[in-house]
Amino acid sequence: MRLMILRHAPSLADGLLAGRRDVPADCGDAAAFARQAARLRPAQVIASPALRCRQTATALGLVPDRLEPALWEQDLGAWEGMDPSHLPDLGPLPLDALARHRPDGGESFSDMAARVIPVLQALQRDTVIVAHAGTVRAALSMVVGPAALSFAVAPLSLTVLQRAGADWAVQTVNLCAGD
Repeated sequence: MRLMILRHAPSLADGLLAGRRDVPADCGDAAAFARQAARLRPAQVIASPALRCRQTATALGLVPDRLEPALWEQDLGAWEGMDPSHLPDLGPLPLDALARHRPDGGESFSDMAARVIPVLQALQRDTVIVAHAGTVRAALSMVVGPAALSFAVAPLSLTVLQRAGADWAVQTVNLCAGD
């Protein structure tokens, strides 16, 4: 089974952390959308219900078979809407501790992965998912654990995983339209 996860197009969140805020996407780069759409081989399409994901799917010419609430981005709690350069300094944390850290009123990466991974593991056929950077990292964590937090996931980038039986393998990470 092949899992293709496309992160939504750049959000129009004015450079602030979007998280669970339902902000629109910038879907104006028709050439980038065409390049990414040509790479997709959907048997089924699932999207996060976030506006930016639904808009990205539409711009790719995809019609989701379903919107999956479990694929929403990580709830960043008090960090929602913050400038990323103003996030609190957590100091040096091992990746497993960083994965467990919860912003005030939010969820940790581990919490988010715990709701995303069962959806991914239940898939039975090739699937394209349009979702968030956190969703991509949660999928990668099935292979590399909390080290998934180290991966860059650019807007409108493609990540591909392959499953044989219960085992997942990473084929591509962060494949951008210009690559």
